[in-house]
Parts: sequence; structure tokens; C-alpha cells
Amino acid sequence: MTFLARMAESSRERVRAARAKESEAALERRALARPVPPPLVLDRFDVIAELKLRSPAAGTLADGTFDAAAQLSSYARGGAAAVSVLTEPTEFRGELAHLSAAAETLGPFARPAMRKDFLTDPYQVLEARAAGAGGVLVILAMLDDATVRALVDCAQRLRMFVLLEAFDRADLERLAPYDRPQPGSAPVLAGVNCRDLRDLNVRFERFAELAPHLPRHLPTVAESGIGGGTDVETVAAAGYRLALIGSSLMRSPEPEGALGAWLAAGRAVVARRHAPCS
Repeated sequence: MTFLARMAESSRERVRAARAKESEAALERRALARPVPPPLVLDRFDVIAELKLRSPAAGTLADGTFDAAAQLSSYARGGAAAVSVLTEPTEFRGELAHLSAAAETLGPFARPAMRKDFLTDPYQVLEARAAGAGGVLVILAMLDDATVRALVDCAQRLRMFVLLEAFDRADLERLAPYDRPQPGSAPVLAGVNCRDLRDLNVRFERFAELAPHLPRHLPTVAESGIGGGTDVETVAAAGYRLALIGSSLMRSPEPEGALGAWLAAGRAVVARRHAPCS
């Protein structure tokens, strides 16, 4: 069984266990009772910073002294447009409580938290909103079109943004129905993950390879393998409007400063690309 298939099956089992404790109707009432999440506000180039304690590829990223609230505050002060929070428990040591805490910490900064997990059911979108999240990640490669649509529709009904994650050109072609944003609706983002699902290695060149096939009308996100300002400049030059950065920021001794510098680097590239000819 592939890594993605294992994660999908584990996700479905978590949904079954959660439903046994709380009905979808009760969960939806809790989700709808939450205050409206902070909106995702985008500039010419932005960063989604990530909070994760470990990953299968990077190993442990946070020890017993790690201060999640301080990390989140650093991200917000550094200019992150949103913060991705891992909630998958087996490989990433995540949990919904981390998402709730993140949403509470980010609230005064008016930054949304995004649930990053291997979502397979709209029930999990409701869980995210009930925990205070303003967005969710949806991985196209592990879902059929009907399930993707159900997840997106649920998120948009709850005024949450959605990051639709692609790994190849076939995934990007499945984004066509979403490449017509509706005025007033929560944003749909198109992400490209350059990590190979077979061996978990990074193929950074994938960003450039897939850039010509990105949706025309959706904000595009470069995900995984971004280690610093040079990488940010590369994806910005390729036409991506955001970068999702996790391990590099988790390892940084000064995440606020690093994030601010990388954000400035990306925006400088975009400014040069759109500067009028002299």
C-alpha cells in the first residue's frame, strides 16, 4: 500500500471513530456557531507558514521545549497570510487540539489557520471549522471528483478557503471546474506539491515543469522543498503567487525574520516581473 493510500485509509477510520462520538448534525451546529474566521487576504506574493511537529521525510521538528504559541506569533508578525496546521496523528504527531490552539493564537493577528490533513469526508471540514480553522487542504490524488466537490462545497458554505493540492498535470486538469471564481466566495487556491509520493523525495524542478499548466484564474501555491530565499525567488519567477513553507521555518532559529526576508524576496521578483518597460 502506498503512503497516500495508507493515509487515506487512516483518515477514513478516524472519521468513523469521530462519528461514533458525535453526529454530523451536532458537529455542524458547533461549526456554524463559531465566529466567522479571518479572511485570507493576498498580496502580489504571499507565504503560508506551516506548524508541524514531525514529518515522514524530515523526522522530528519540535522537541519537548517547543513553544507553539510563540512560533505561531512569529509567523503572524513575519507576515504569513495564513498558517497551515498538521492534524494527522500517526506520521505528523498532529491533532485537532493543535488547530484550535492555533486559531486562538492567530485570531488577534487576523490570520486564518488552515487544517492540513488527508481529508476524505466533509465531516472533517466541519471538524476544522468547529476548531476555528478558516481553510482546509484537499489532496486531489487521493480522491475522486465527487468527493473533491463535496469537500469544496462544504468549505465554501462555511466561508473557508480551500487549497486544492496537485502533484502532476492530470491533477491540474481536474481543477478546471474551479477555475471560475465566484465573487464573494471564499478563495480556492491551486497548489503544486513537488514531493514525489512514491519515495517522499523532493523534485523541485516540478514547479517549473507544471507552471505552464497552472489554472489561469486561481492563486497558485508552491508546496514542499522550499528551503530559503533563493527557492522563493525561483517559484515566484515561475508564476506562483504563494509558497507554503514548513520544515525550513520550523528549523529556523528566527522564523519571524526568515519569513519576512523570504516574503520580501518573493515580492521583489513579482515587482520586477510587472515593472513597466523603460
